[in-house]
Amino acid sequence: MSTEPDTTEEAEPGTPGAAEEAAREAADDSPADENGSGTGESADTGAGDPEQLSEAEAELAAQRELRERIERRKAEKQGPIASGTKLSGTAADLMAAVRAVESGEKPASAIAFPTREPNPRATTGAPAARPAASPAPVPQPQPAAPVQRDTAAVPTSPEAVEAVRGVLTEGGAPDSLAPQVVSALGEGADGQLRADPWQLLRVAGVRPEQADGFARALLGAECGPDDERRGRAVTVWLLEQAALAGHTVLDAAALTAALTQRGVPDPDTAVQSTVAEGEALEFQDAIEEAAGQPAPDSENSEAEEGEEVEERPVRVLIGLERYALAEESLADGLARIVNALPKEASEDWESSPGSSGSGSAAQLIRAVAGHGLVLHTGGDAARAEPAALVAAARSLGLRVCAAVHTPAGRRRFAALLTSEDQSATESVSGSGSGSESVVTVAGLLAGVEGPGRDADGAFELDLLVVLDAPQLDVESAAMLVESMPDGSRLVLSGDPAVLWSAGPGRVFADLVGTRACPHVVSRTPDLGPIGELVSGVSVGELTQVEAPGKEVVIVPVRDAGEAVHRTVQLVADSVPRALGVPAEQTQVITPGHGGAAGTRALNSALKERLNPGPGRFGGFDPGDRIAYSPAPGRTVPGQVVKADAEGLHLECDGVPVVVPKERVEPTVRHGWALTAHQAVGLHWPATVVVLPGDTASSLTRPWVYTAFGRAERHLSVVHGVDQALARAVAEVPAKARTTRLPGLFRAQVPPTA
Repeated sequence: MSTEPDTTEEAEPGTPGAAEEAAREAADDSPADENGSGTGESADTGAGDPEQLSEAEAELAAQRELRERIERRKAEKQGPIASGTKLSGTAADLMAAVRAVESGEKPASAIAFPTREPNPRATTGAPAARPAASPAPVPQPQPAAPVQRDTAAVPTSPEAVEAVRGVLTEGGAPDSLAPQVVSALGEGADGQLRADPWQLLRVAGVRPEQADGFARALLGAECGPDDERRGRAVTVWLLEQAALAGHTVLDAAALTAALTQRGVPDPDTAVQSTVAEGEALEFQDAIEEAAGQPAPDSENSEAEEGEEVEERPVRVLIGLERYALAEESLADGLARIVNALPKEASEDWESSPGSSGSGSAAQLIRAVAGHGLVLHTGGDAARAEPAALVAAARSLGLRVCAAVHTPAGRRRFAALLTSEDQSATESVSGSGSGSESVVTVAGLLAGVEGPGRDADGAFELDLLVVLDAPQLDVESAAMLVESMPDGSRLVLSGDPAVLWSAGPGRVFADLVGTRACPHVVSRTPDLGPIGELVSGVSVGELTQVEAPGKEVVIVPVRDAGEAVHRTVQLVADSVPRALGVPAEQTQVITPGHGGAAGTRALNSALKERLNPGPGRFGGFDPGDRIAYSPAPGRTVPGQVVKADAEGLHLECDGVPVVVPKERVEPTVRHGWALTAHQAVGLHWPATVVVLPGDTASSLTRPWVYTAFGRAERHLSVVHGVDQALARAVAEVPAKARTTRLPGLFRAQVPPTA
């Protein structure tokens, strides 16, 4: 298949090759790569005024706070890469290959690692230390210093970088990777590489076969596939790639099968060695819990005297510490919210507006009145129900905060609140009082938006309503929950049919599956032909809808070339002429970046038609539509304003953003065409969904639902996949993600029904 599909979907857990498939998908088309910000890139970490933190500094502070909170709860219970223009030969090839992976221009699987003659001066030593944890997304202080993953936690000294350069050169790797290596491994990285060359796998874009070539050059005859260091490094690499594909853990059988495919002779020993060295953790989850059955009561399950105790079957799971800590912290925090709400709440919810009646909004208000944690599901029109809840809570004098994932979503929800309560007008900017603010999740976590925190670090609020909750990854969710004060309430609201989070975990779906807290299902339908179409898709039906106002149009095409031609025609001519929607308000969505009709091909054709120019600054010209990725998995649409010595000046949702020159390539893409993951949470008056024939195998029901649901007034489908579209809607649901949250939460909060 020639396309690079826009999915973070992964192999079924527990099947041979699941880890390898997850690793392959993550390397080829992970959200980080889709959004143009792969792992391992450096960020500015200069100190400054604490009230004007850079994104990296705010991100690190939030991550440190999360880990400190985790440790306290456990105790209570017991620099950017140089351009590489001076490189030549194999080093230049590797440099270009790594940069291609980081920018999303090429799947990592397509890169071949250069080799050289072994170096007779081989050394051995202890395994390297684990890299610093990746921080969670944060908002955009302006001018922005874009957040990178796994980079700002370790400062890079010139001496350390120079030392690593020598080792990289000796092993045939480009010395321009030195800052990235030091960021991943920390001070003493040169010694770690000599002792364990496979630690090069910590650098984004490097794959096991590439690290093998580097190790052969350094270790010579001592290098072999059975090397214990190689087994550990490949194990960690597979777990990291699986995390990019959405897993928080992997079934041990799937992991060992993937290690076998990677040429590790004794995969079981490799896994156990990785666990023994503390680079991964092993868990045993009861199969009944994993399947959604409650764990038996330990007090009542003891065998009578003389009766043989039957061992409960378990599955062995392997995961990285950072996600294990996040899931455990999340489960503990959610249980605290459920159990800490006073039995007799002082608020008179029955007197609040909207609490009476039989509608979904009233049902939601009554559920929140008596419970600390409530789940709410529904389509786009159902957002009116959380808005009614916020208005009701305000009428009781409660401190309320509503959190969304995008600035555009914040504006849309604030408009809903205005219709419920005129006092919400000031919340459009997110700068109102703590009880009336609408914020982004990233801004709330970083402390630059929202109600602020008390002396203990908890949010100063009584009720937090999180919209688009399926987009919460496990780390962001843990940070939110750990910041909730005792006695407060949390509502998670979202559309369960959309694509899951770009980061690891499936928090919202896991909690819905536990049935351990009230779940209000909205009865408010999405209206109109587009609403009717996406409602059918959500239940596996692709139906024809009546569209008298051309709300839905199907445009059949024979091949990718015709798909590109018809897409440009629709955006530039047909939609503006027939519907009055200008080209700048029409968004193209396609399954992947690569291929003859991926985002790169479509953006090139659309730029040539709508804003031709020489690409004076990194391929961009003033007026270009762009997709800016300040953090992995987070995309902000915008437009190029100008370029100067400071960098590329953008306007993103009305906010000026300055991207330094060296950060343009990995964080900014043309944005006339996006992937569905980039478009989650966003809406446009018109969308054109492009489905070329070579994307048929990558389509799933959540992808189709998400792509079709981004349109407000008009949806054109450039259709070249024949029956594959209907088959995907009917037969291809979201692939499972392997997580531990259901069992952890259910152990503390039993199902209510």
